[in-house]
Amino acid sequence: MPTGRLEHANISVTDPERSAALLMDMLGWKERWRGPSMKYGRSVHVGAEHDYIALYTGDHVSGGYTKGNPLNHLAFTVSDLDAAEAIVKRHGLEPFGHDDYEPGRRFYFFDWDGIEFEVVSYE
Repeated sequence: MPTGRLEHANISVTDPERSAALLMDMLGWKERWRGPSMKYGRSVHVGAEHDYIALYTGDHVSGGYTKGNPLNHLAFTVSDLDAAEAIVKRHGLEPFGHDDYEPGRRFYFFDWDGIEFEVVSYE
């Protein structure tokens, strides 16, 4: 039986540098790569050694997504939920949906393009 894990997700954003700064600040990630995309536009990749988020943009990316169309949300785990929430606020975004149920505490926020993120702590 094969095994696997998620290698990356590619999401379209209007300002990849702004989105990269938030993710690197909140998750302790590093920039892995940046440059032109294969067909058009450009990408900034941020993450860890094996997994990352590709933040893609181009003239055709307008933002203004709506939840569940087609993406419901992306979720990240953090070791310090309160510190992560403070970082989200410092980046000018508004956390909501604070919940504490098994298996952990969490909150949600929408980024500048309307993409919903969930931040969870199992600590």
